[in-house]
Amino acid sequence: MQDADGIPSLERVLPDFSLHPIVRHEAAEALGAIGLESNISLLERSLALDPALENKKASDALSMTLKDVNEHPMVRHEAAEALGSIADAECLALLSDFAKDPDPIVSQSCEVALSMLEFEKSGKSFEFLFMQMPQVEQALDVLQNAEVVRAIYEDVKMKKLTTHTPDFLGLPSGVWPKLGGPTASGAGVVIGMIDTGINPFHPSFLSQVSNGAGRGTVVKSGKYKGKCVTGDRFPGTACNNKIVGAQYFARSATAAGEFNASRDYASPFDADGHGSHTASTAAGNHYVPVIVNHFNYGYASGMAPGAGIAVYKAMYSFGGFMSDVVAAVDQAVEDGVDILSLSVGPESVPSGPSAFLNVLEMQLLFATRAGVLVVQAAGNGGPSSTSILSFSPWITSVAASTTDRRYNNSIVLGNGRSFTGSGLSPPTLSGVYFPLAAASDVCKGNTTSALLTVESCQETEPFIRTLVHGKIVICTHTFDFESETASIATVADTIQKIGAAGFVLTMDPDIGSEQIKGATMTLSVPGLILNNMEASTALREYYNSKTLRSRSGRAIGFRATARILDGRQASYTRQDPVVASYSSRGPDVNNALLDTADVLKPNIMAPGSSIWASWSPTSEGDQYIKGKNFALLSGTSMATPHLAGIAALIKQKHPGWSPAAITSAMMTTADVTGHSSTPILAQQTNHLTPATPFDFGAGLVNPSRAIDPGLVFKASFKHYVLFLCSVPGVDEMSVRRAVGVGCPNKKKAWCSDLNMPSVTISNLVGSRNVMRRVTNVGGVDERYVVIVQEPLGVSVSVTPEVFKIIANASRHINIVLNATQTTNTYSFGEIVFQGNRNHMVRVPLAVFVSSTLHS
Repeated sequence: MQDADGIPSLERVLPDFSLHPIVRHEAAEALGAIGLESNISLLERSLALDPALENKKASDALSMTLKDVNEHPMVRHEAAEALGSIADAECLALLSDFAKDPDPIVSQSCEVALSMLEFEKSGKSFEFLFMQMPQVEQALDVLQNAEVVRAIYEDVKMKKLTTHTPDFLGLPSGVWPKLGGPTASGAGVVIGMIDTGINPFHPSFLSQVSNGAGRGTVVKSGKYKGKCVTGDRFPGTACNNKIVGAQYFARSATAAGEFNASRDYASPFDADGHGSHTASTAAGNHYVPVIVNHFNYGYASGMAPGAGIAVYKAMYSFGGFMSDVVAAVDQAVEDGVDILSLSVGPESVPSGPSAFLNVLEMQLLFATRAGVLVVQAAGNGGPSSTSILSFSPWITSVAASTTDRRYNNSIVLGNGRSFTGSGLSPPTLSGVYFPLAAASDVCKGNTTSALLTVESCQETEPFIRTLVHGKIVICTHTFDFESETASIATVADTIQKIGAAGFVLTMDPDIGSEQIKGATMTLSVPGLILNNMEASTALREYYNSKTLRSRSGRAIGFRATARILDGRQASYTRQDPVVASYSSRGPDVNNALLDTADVLKPNIMAPGSSIWASWSPTSEGDQYIKGKNFALLSGTSMATPHLAGIAALIKQKHPGWSPAAITSAMMTTADVTGHSSTPILAQQTNHLTPATPFDFGAGLVNPSRAIDPGLVFKASFKHYVLFLCSVPGVDEMSVRRAVGVGCPNKKKAWCSDLNMPSVTISNLVGSRNVMRRVTNVGGVDERYVVIVQEPLGVSVSVTPEVFKIIANASRHINIVLNATQTTNTYSFGEIVFQGNRNHMVRVPLAVFVSSTLHS
């Protein structure tokens, strides 16, 4: 049917577009009479000229569009003939133009059709379409009910969640020599970094080729086939044999109005610094000098210096959007990366029937199915329980630990007392004591800014230069710092400009907090942060006792003296690592209601506190490290690339191992004790407690043991689908819509049946039988003895208790857990498989006993 002007109505035009490349002959005739120059207004005119064509018609048209695409997944021979003079490119261009139409029905209908056609051409079995939420209710209803659309997700915001750590983890004397030395460790493996991009000019990422292929020559590894996208501050020479590919994703960030090309750069260039930091931690070049403020802090190295880095920029200074991250994951998998490192996560537990079914978790499941190991930060919400932000069993979720390196600085008073604080600063003149002066005693009056007090030392104008010159100024950590209107970086800048000898930042008794942000920052002037109330009080008492004052209270004699030592020299204490207070904790959750899950999270721990790594000097986000080439940072974001690099070493040694096997190798060989052979502890808000699997998963990663674990626990895509079918509150239709296949069988299973290298039961009633299957990857036959440490209130039996397993063979292990008493909390234990060839395989247990009676 045509309108009075002979223009095909919308209900016919849209499905005709959708049939390309299987357009029917009459579609070609109808389109052939339409000039390309009028295509932008075609659908708008159709709506205006056909009074009967209202929302119902538009809804039907969109439904037909999706239906036709769904019913014709393959190109038929007659379609090419029917196209006639309309070439593929022209038809796609026509749809692209219509997708820009201001009418949401027109633009979104064509966007769906265009995406579906591109999906068909790609040959993929799964595709995500990112679009603005339809403004017309009928259009949304059609999308929800279309067979070709499996599920609709609301986009959510995402957030960004080393000179010593290779030694701390034993790489130079352990794994690296076995792989040909540091520069060869990780060779042939590509780590995909989904983050804020990369600074390609940093020495950590310069080409290390000595065989004639210089900087700018892309030496791709293995099956990797990614591309190098050039752009602002990212020239064609940016990619080399270290940065093997680089792309950026900002479609949703742009649509939301948050992406600013002049600030964020429309290229893979890292304007933030976070991505460069994580990339160099995972696979930065070996032995790169860490020079900040003209001081050499040591030599940095990635965990896998020989691995390639593939950059997928999807995060920015403001954070990012899940849809951009998902698009980056999809591209990385298609490009053929081996490892995916995500130091990013959602801001909270996603809504919906299960956290495991959210769009990012699903895309990471498909990455796993493609053979890509996914490593993700656990989150920085610790030490609160259920603060984990990485949920699914196919993801390796990483907690963060401290190391045994400390940067401590000291101030020595004229009375002989000394106090230890922090601040990576140069010392005052050797052996010389300088007068101390409180900021309020060397100023004209209060600051010109009503928001800042002079004790915060944030402005130069209030200070009397002749009084402050050559003195160590006592500043105070006031409420200005708590409200982030003041910073330590500005203190250092102020002190330098007014000609003072240095500063000491003391705590405010009215605040009492011992957490001072930026306390580990590098300083260009002598400075010390006293984040201890007792020391702060003692220093001020000494100052007041030595200061002469007039009758009005004005300071007229500064007789208190002090000197500041060198805070840039690290000490290596051999202290045991502890779980960092910020590291997110388990138990894992099923949904936003925080119903706990039968999954152990986090999975494993790696160093994450005070990590030196590369930075981007253009970064405006963090004033503490603005303009620097290296940064000392803490977070699970820093722990994650450590594990990604170690996983790359295992992948290099065992290229045929699946993601589950590599994760299993790292978990079952992890350390639960420190250097002193005592149990690792976990930082709580104000104290230390023995660490549990909900603090550090299976323990601190041990690369030397992980490369030869003895036994591994394997799992594949079908096992993860069965797991999803077992999640409480998730029905088969939800699973089918999420992953494209239904549940393997109708018999309800337990989530704890998934073949994980751990056993977690969130609701034990009476008893539960858990089956595990182990595979001998040790290369030789081995005899194992089972040792059980039972959780409180649970008896555990393992069958067989002793077994021999030949090389490359697999066998089942039956575990029965019986509740003996209710505990009203989780209790923890472990199963250890002790081999006669020095393999020790640990499996952590976490059980909540709800009832001792069988249901």
